[in-house]
Amino acid sequence: MSQTPADPVALANWRRQVAELYATVRQAPPAGHQAAWRQWRARRDQLFKEHSQSPLDEAQRAAFGGLPYYDYDPAWRVTGRLEQDVPPDTRQTPLAADGDFHYTRIAYVYFTAQGVAARLSLYWVEGYGGGLFLPFQDATSGRQTYGGGRYLYDTIKGADLGTAGDELILDFNYAYHPSCVYNPQWLCPLASPENRLPFAVTAGERLGD
Repeated sequence: MSQTPADPVALANWRRQVAELYATVRQAPPAGHQAAWRQWRARRDQLFKEHSQSPLDEAQRAAFGGLPYYDYDPAWRVTGRLEQDVPPDTRQTPLAADGDFHYTRIAYVYFTAQGVAARLSLYWVEGYGGGLFLPFQDATSGRQTYGGGRYLYDTIKGADLGTAGDELILDFNYAYHPSCVYNPQWLCPLASPENRLPFAVTAGERLGD
């Protein structure tokens, strides 16, 4: 059974600010993609440092100097083709007080990155309202990035790079770590084996040195 957060108004504010930030990203013209990414990165650092709903605890926020990223690379922004005629597959992850997190495969996303054809599964988060969810692993996982993978989409939380018809924006410069990377109090759904890419995605958030 879900549990009301300690400060639901603050949590709603966090999600609103994240959603507004991604709206700015989606509206950026091609010539402004790198500037939009820099704004996204700077604003995300600010939220982590200052907002009460940051994944960081108070001590971590006091010492926080910014999240590490790979350098921006426009080659990692690609468009994926959605194929929605797929066998459904529902997965679940226990999330302590929030109960089981259920998400169902609703589409395959086909794309080419760095000259390599690849496929990821796109999920729908089950429950009231629902949302798109796209976690992935790659050859950096467990080395330069978190072993459990990173996220590109989590529209319940406002992380939404945009869709158009049967196309999905895959800009790996916006790949980010789940909250459990920053603090063990968090439990996070991770990428399944079917969403492990056969190459290194050297874009987006990374682990610190």
